[in-house]
Amino acid sequence: MIHRDLYINQIEPFIQKPFIKVLTGIRRSGKSVILRLLKDKFKERGVEEDHIVYINFESFEWIDINDAKSLYTYIHSQIKDKDTYYILLDEIQEVKEWEKAVNGFLVDFNADIYVTGSNSKLLSSELATYLTGRTVSFTIMPLSFGEYFQFHHLSPKDEHINKRDEFVKYLRSGGFPAIHTNDYPYEAIYKIVYDIYSSVILRDTIQRNNIRNFDLLERVVKFVFDNIGNKLNAKNIADYFKSQQRKADLNTIYNYLNALEEAFIIQRVPRYDVKGKEVLQTNEKYFVSDLSLIYAVMGYKDRMIAGMLENLVYLELKRRGYNVFVGKQEEKEIDFIAIRREERIYLQVTYRLSSPSTIEREFAPLLAINDHYPKYVISMDEFFQENIEGVRHCYIADFLLDDMG
Repeated sequence: MIHRDLYINQIEPFIQKPFIKVLTGIRRSGKSVILRLLKDKFKERGVEEDHIVYINFESFEWIDINDAKSLYTYIHSQIKDKDTYYILLDEIQEVKEWEKAVNGFLVDFNADIYVTGSNSKLLSSELATYLTGRTVSFTIMPLSFGEYFQFHHLSPKDEHINKRDEFVKYLRSGGFPAIHTNDYPYEAIYKIVYDIYSSVILRDTIQRNNIRNFDLLERVVKFVFDNIGNKLNAKNIADYFKSQQRKADLNTIYNYLNALEEAFIIQRVPRYDVKGKEVLQTNEKYFVSDLSLIYAVMGYKDRMIAGMLENLVYLELKRRGYNVFVGKQEEKEIDFIAIRREERIYLQVTYRLSSPSTIEREFAPLLAINDHYPKYVISMDEFFQENIEGVRHCYIADFLLDDMG
C-alpha cells in the first residue's frame, strides 16, 4: 500500500481522542486503504491485533451484521478488558441505524472509533441525531497530481521526467487510485471508472434517494458534466430541458442535484461577492469529484479543456483545506476565491494566454481587487514568466505540485 500522508497526517492528531473519526468521499477514492494504513499505525504504536476490530461492510463476510443491534452485539463480543479498542468500520451506511450502535460504543466502551461512508449524509441527518459535537470529519479525495507521481514511483524533481507529459496523463486519466496500480490504456481506464460511476449512481444515488426516473437523472448528469466551469442552477437545467420539449419539474432537478452532490459525484461551488462580502444564492458552479467521471460517461473532449483545468484547480484547493467560492467583483467574474482561516487567495484559470486580449481579460478581474492577498493566473503556459502589478502567473502543473498559498 502506498501511504497517503496528506490524510494520515490530518487524522493522526485525533488518534485516541474522544471523537468519532468520519471519513467520507466518493467510492473507490481510497477510504478503505486509509483505514488499513491507520491499522498499521496503531500496531506501530504497540497496539495488539486483538484490540483492533476492522469490518468492511461491503464484504460478504459481514452480511449478517446489517443493523445496529447485530453490530453492537458483535463489537461487544470482541471487547475483553478495559484497554482501548480501535474500531474501524468501512462503508458503515450499509448498516441500518448504525449511528445508534456507534453512540453505544462511545458510551459503553473504551473505544477509539473510525467510520467511513460514501454519502455526505453521514455528516448530516444520521450523525446529527445521536452524535452532534462528537465527530470530526475528513473528506478523502481521488489522487492529487503529487500523489499521482508517488503512485507511479516518480519524482517531479527528477530532471529526466517530462512534467508536462505526466500532467497530460493525469489530466486524461483522473485520480482514482485503482487505475494507477497498473499501466492501463485510456480505454481500460474509462471502463473501470464507468463501473465506479455506475455503482455510485445505483447505490448512493438511486437506491438511497428512491429515484425512479433514471432517464432524467442521467440527462441531468450529462448536462452538468457538459457544463463544468459554467454558472449553473436547477432552473438553467429545467429551462434547457423545456427548450428540448422534455418535461422536467424544477423541484425534481433540484433534488437530483442534491442527490448527486451527496454521493460526491458533483460538488457545488457558491458565489461570493467580493465588494459586499457575502455569499450569493444564484449562479453557482458545479465540478466533478474526478475528471475521469466525465470521460467515462461522455468521452474526452478537447473543447472542455478550460473547464477541466478549473476543475483540477478547484479540487486541489479543497485538498489544501480551503473553502472555495466563485467570485463576483462588481461586473467582473473571478474563477475562485479560496479562504482558509485568515488566509485568502484569488485565482483565474485559463487554457492559454495566447494574445494580449486574453492576458487583459484574465488579469483584469484580479487587478481590480484592492487588497494585499495573493492573486494568481493559472494556465497551461509553461514559459510565461511575467507578473503584472503583483498578480502572478503560474503554470498549472507547478501550482498542483506546490502549495502556492
